Amino acid sequence: MRISVFGLGYVGCVTAARLAEAGHVVTGVDINQDKVDMINRGASPIVEYGLQDLLCAVVGQERLRATDDVYEAVAASELALICVGTPSNVNGSLDLRYLERVVGQIGQALAKRPRRFTIVVRSTVLPGSVDRVVWPALRQAASGADLPGVEVAVNPEFIREGSALTDFLDPPFTLVGSDSPVAAGQLRDIYSGIMAPFVQTDVRTAEMIKYACNAFHALKICFANEVAGLCDAFGADAKEALRIFRMDKRLNVSEAYLRPGFAFGGSCLPKDVRALAHAAGRADVEVPVLASIIPSNDQQVQRAIDLVCAEGKKRVGVVGLAFKSGTDDLRESPLVRLVEALLGKGYALRVLDRNVSLARLVGANRTYIEGEIPHISSVLCDSEEELLTHAEVIVVGNAGDDAKRVLSAVRPGVRVIDLTRSFKDRVDQDADHRKIEYQLVASPQPA
Repeated sequence: MRISVFGLGYVGCVTAARLAEAGHVVTGVDINQDKVDMINRGASPIVEYGLQDLLCAVVGQERLRATDDVYEAVAASELALICVGTPSNVNGSLDLRYLERVVGQIGQALAKRPRRFTIVVRSTVLPGSVDRVVWPALRQAASGADLPGVEVAVNPEFIREGSALTDFLDPPFTLVGSDSPVAAGQLRDIYSGIMAPFVQTDVRTAEMIKYACNAFHALKICFANEVAGLCDAFGADAKEALRIFRMDKRLNVSEAYLRPGFAFGGSCLPKDVRALAHAAGRADVEVPVLASIIPSNDQQVQRAIDLVCAEGKKRVGVVGLAFKSGTDDLRESPLVRLVEALLGKGYALRVLDRNVSLARLVGANRTYIEGEIPHISSVLCDSEEELLTHAEVIVVGNAGDDAKRVLSAVRPGVRVIDLTRSFKDRVDQDADHRKIEYQLVASPQPA
């Protein structure tokens, strides 16, 4: 394939070199003439292990050349990978002027010579950037004219400086954000030699995934350093503690707990996080990441309260009361806090949790229910029919069988707030095939 790569920094140079090595004809584009000249001499403009030799080889084989002429590059290619920088502004916002400028230049070139062309954003951009920046820049560059056959996709990179060439060939997955079969098919062909899962999703999700990855990487570093600081203060061996921590591939270094849902509760996590943060304070060890866990969890409960209040309806049915599905344990349950808050605000509630209802009668939690939360005990119901008859708004707090039965029988016009984020596909399917008119209310969009 004939490919142009815009921006010849770390990502652009490595991408251009590897794609040329794979047999594609690549044109690199940069406004820095020194970079252009170096690449055309087969020299690397950046320090990266193995890149000098690779560039020398692919330039010598005439599979890679560089230019500062956008029109020349667009004319010589059928797909453009945009790898320009997206630095931070002083206030922390993303500076997209380089992206906007390059897209505009490509749009001008295509407006003069309309044809099928695919623009792929490989730069790291926040969700919505393609919709808010790329497409408007293209349309403005074309002076409002249509650009038939122009496709836009997102293809985030997952390479690290120092191991970029290796990472390019061995990523965790090849990620493409696009609704276009044409663009997705082209990218599948480009990366056909890479033995990694090819994952296609929508544009905004693809834009978000790179940020989720980098934020988690940063979080892990801070977590490890804070735990190491506590180990030093408590006389424990930091290196050994984290080595053993990493041995747990079932819960610690794994998929466990990395799914969207509601706040945590129960007998272990809340008290242990609080104890660790308190001990750190007594030892004069700053642990801002660990100290922020409980407030962050509390915010999830407040968000749920706000979602219910925003509906403006007073008859609410809550599915789930225990801190997680499949248990009757109410200790530090975020759903207990939600129900108490709504009762305090004057809402008429019904709560369905068969495990808790059973515990109210014969379980170990009976004394706790009767002594600590009798006001909640009085609103427990025993069937989905009772809950559905009562509720104008249904809050799904646990994603168990109770929730499935309730959602399968909910009447038209009822609003559904799914705190577990487990039932969107089910709700959409029901609405399509059974003409059910209830609406799923997702978590609030960020401002």
